[in-house]
Amino acid sequence: MAEVTDATFSTAVIERSYQVPVVVDLWATWCGPCKTLSPIIEKVIAETNGTVELATIDVDQNPRVSQAFQVQSIPAVFALKDGKVVDTFVGALPEHAVREFVEKLAPGASAVDKLVNEGDEESLRAALELDAENADAAIALAEILLATDRAADAVTLLTPFQSQLAAKTLLARATLATKGVTLGGDIDLTLDHLLEQAVADPAAREQFVEVLDALGPEDPRYVTYRRRLASRLY
Repeated sequence: MAEVTDATFSTAVIERSYQVPVVVDLWATWCGPCKTLSPIIEKVIAETNGTVELATIDVDQNPRVSQAFQVQSIPAVFALKDGKVVDTFVGALPEHAVREFVEKLAPGASAVDKLVNEGDEESLRAALELDAENADAAIALAEILLATDRAADAVTLLTPFQSQLAAKTLLARATLATKGVTLGGDIDLTLDHLLEQAVADPAAREQFVEVLDALGPEDPRYVTYRRRLASRLY
């Protein structure tokens, strides 16, 4: 990280951006959101191991740079490549959004991507420490947990991602596993049995839906049995 001034901006940012992408963070000591954003940017750019560099500029002390960027609100962040602004945002974004901003500048796979590609439990946990909202890492880790009889941990891990189809299917399997139910054996017989009870028994109806979710929408029974349940209920 470099603290840049009006006097050093041309060399430290413009010229340097021809060698490596430079992210410019314009801030001020009185700016509360700046204090939230700055450590996040520092952390995320540090993860690039030098493939992206950070320049910080105090707008109160360096008005010419602020005027050059036509800054009207801070924090204001600009990404430069080859002497030109290629991306920008204003305000204190959350870490995952800052990471997406920086990863578009970094050549090759990101640190998180590399850890996810490793695929082992330790790497996947490290990926989630870097990016807690990475669904690919969460799903891959949940598969390991489910395969090693840690279904309850898989449920906890996947619940924040349940709106995503791949996570929803795996979450349903993990939820069933916590109840001692697996998808082995005659699934059709199990579904028929639960369907008979579903109208009068909400618990049976809930388990019936969980089994269908665990099968996933690619399974032909997913649609067929949902229609059969709907015809019984309505």
